[in-house]
Amino acid sequence: MCFSIKAQRSTFMSRSELGVHIGQMYYLGDLNPLKQFYQSNLAGGLMYRFNLQNRMALRFNFTAGSVEAYDKDSDKPLLVNRNLDFQSKIRELAGGIEFYHSPFQIGNKRYFGTFYFLTQIGLFYMNPTTSYNGEIIELNEIGTEGQGSSLNNKRKYNNLQLCVPLGVGGKLTLGKFATFNLDIAIRKTFTDYLDDVASDTYLDPVSLASANGSNAAALANRSLDGNRFGKRGNSSTKDWYVYCGGMVTIKLGKGGGCPRPQ
Repeated sequence: MCFSIKAQRSTFMSRSELGVHIGQMYYLGDLNPLKQFYQSNLAGGLMYRFNLQNRMALRFNFTAGSVEAYDKDSDKPLLVNRNLDFQSKIRELAGGIEFYHSPFQIGNKRYFGTFYFLTQIGLFYMNPTTSYNGEIIELNEIGTEGQGSSLNNKRKYNNLQLCVPLGVGGKLTLGKFATFNLDIAIRKTFTDYLDDVASDTYLDPVSLASANGSNAAALANRSLDGNRFGKRGNSSTKDWYVYCGGMVTIKLGKGGGCPRPQ
């Protein structure tokens, strides 16, 4: 029994890796429909990997970063006139599978590198904010689209949301006990409120101010021309964010076989 426990522990540790990753995070949505790496911010975190076999591994990672966007940076006059902006911290915990294009094994000169596909499911925390009159305003709390009021049936959105990271990458073995990864993964989300913008149109400012306060009305429509009937957002699409970075991992155990009985 003692030998069996030691063997299982040795196998588990030799297949396990811990690592750190660092890179860039950016957002795609109503305020940035197309520009890749627009307003990208430094991000990073921790990772655990369990190698199931030489073509597949389980991967769990925690990532911390932030995203932001500004209509004033757009090359489209309609978006510049809309004049919205947001900033949000992102805290993500995700787990899934790496699928390797070719066999890979740490420390094996024959299987020293590979490309891979990454698919995961995770939870992330967001909290869109903006600056107004010298203060940082949490947009979810004030309900810029009438959330939580009698003006419509919208509830205040949850700051904790689901995401599905999908990506590609490459990895190399560094000696006998370490690896280096470089990958990029886009996060499909199921919310249109990462940027606090979802509705196609603006609500009546007087009614919105009466229901949710003057800040809600002021921050719902910040258009330069003050057009009450302009286009606010795109309700037919959800928001995305992307993380691209490098990672170094260390194998926790030596070898891959069972220890000798003593």
